[in-house]
Amino acid sequence: MTPKLRHHFEHELRQSREAEIRGDLTSAWMSLERAHILSQAHAGPHIRVHCAMFTFAWRTRNPRELLGQIPRVLLAGPGSLLGRAPLGNTGGANVGIFTPMPIPEDLQALLRDAQP
Repeated sequence: MTPKLRHHFEHELRQSREAEIRGDLTSAWMSLERAHILSQAHAGPHIRVHCAMFTFAWRTRNPRELLGQIPRVLLAGPGSLLGRAPLGNTGGANVGIFTPMPIPEDLQALLRDAQP
């Protein structure tokens, strides 16, 4: 992960925590989804986001999301290492694990800049 991409990834995780503290759970989750999109090609950060999604689901008492994150936590690392993570997938239990999705334009630019 390039330093610039890492910076934006960490920013999204911070935004998520700050939004959750404010009680804005929708914004908190959206920031986790954005961090997920940025992390997909990088095993460590990808696993980290799914762990953050799992703990968010735990704190918000969301059993569907909690159970949905278990296979995602287990598959994130291998999926990233093998290049099998579906681009743009937001990482939540409300979407298929292998479903590619459109990437927001601002994140597309970051991901383009991060390619070798």
